Amino acid sequence: MQPNILFITLDQFRGDSLSCAGHPVVLTPNLDALATEGVRLSRHYAQAAPCAPGRAALYTGTYQMNNRVVANGTPLDHRFDNVARAAIRGGYHPVVFGYTDVGADPRQITDPDDPRLSTYEGVLPGFDEVLNLDERHAPWMEWLRELGYEAAEADVMLATEHERPAEHSVTTFLTDRFLEWLDTQDGPWFAHTSFIRPHPPYSAAGHYSTMYEGADMPPPLPVPEDRHLLHDALLSHTAVAAPTDPAAIDHLRSQYWGMISEVDHHLGRIWQALRDRGEWDNTVIVVTADHGEQLCDQGLVQKAGFFESSYHIIGIVREPRLPEGHGTVVNDFTENVDIMPTVCEAMSVPVPLQCDGLPLTPLMRGERPHG
Repeated sequence: MQPNILFITLDQFRGDSLSCAGHPVVLTPNLDALATEGVRLSRHYAQAAPCAPGRAALYTGTYQMNNRVVANGTPLDHRFDNVARAAIRGGYHPVVFGYTDVGADPRQITDPDDPRLSTYEGVLPGFDEVLNLDERHAPWMEWLRELGYEAAEADVMLATEHERPAEHSVTTFLTDRFLEWLDTQDGPWFAHTSFIRPHPPYSAAGHYSTMYEGADMPPPLPVPEDRHLLHDALLSHTAVAAPTDPAAIDHLRSQYWGMISEVDHHLGRIWQALRDRGEWDNTVIVVTADHGEQLCDQGLVQKAGFFESSYHIIGIVREPRLPEGHGTVVNDFTENVDIMPTVCEAMSVPVPLQCDGLPLTPLMRGERPHG
């Protein structure tokens, strides 16, 4: 029988922000547990930043020089194969909860007033969007209004998540909707859960906002004295320049790690639901990110520039049918372009010729890849 496929993206999740990776502050017990039953990719990298270029590479298995998505808003050529279309060929009905940040190919749209022409937050072709949480976060906002909040714009509500109980967070909302959908499934399924957190604004929900308050924070990487002119330009840009006050730096980092611990908690809810349904041993789980986060390293925040912090990301793959690789930490260089080929092999679908990446299946068997 075909396995279930759970494809998880955690937006802007740095590769070092896991307790199982030796992080001195952040706690991620559920991701750690997943890594013990799968393979943790310790040197896993995104191809591009920001979101749309990073996701184009992830979803198609192609390098940016080939998919030509160079910025948020760049359309993805409709002719590219992708992980959702591969799932359809594998006999699945692939669904997405969240967003995929894909600009539609305008050659496929005949109406000049079609709203897809004015956004990069379209849906990857092949996915059935069960829950749309683009930048407007309309379903979450409606839920908050039903709870009695006078909801402002979505960016404001995200920036003030620390003021509300964690039970009312966007992460809680997405997880609840996914679990409701999961309870309706009775055959092999393919679901992509695309969580916005730990993406900014740096405001962890409820009690997670104080979880690391007062912790002994590791310092960010310093601004190098010998630096590129582009780095100087970024340091002068208010959108990506990190705060310089040590207390402000510690607060920002504590919020980021609080968001990570909240996401980890909700992933634990999903792991338990799969066990309760008897599906844990028939579900392939992939966890990665679209890109990293500077987190005040080199004096920057978000994903600006050309530094390790912007591209080194989380990578965990659990394939229950390959227990011999469980608990393995892979120190080889791996990339997000490897994810689509890996998922294709898990679904017994031929890897498309377009893919620049390679299946990680040998590593998941505890073997060294050839070549």
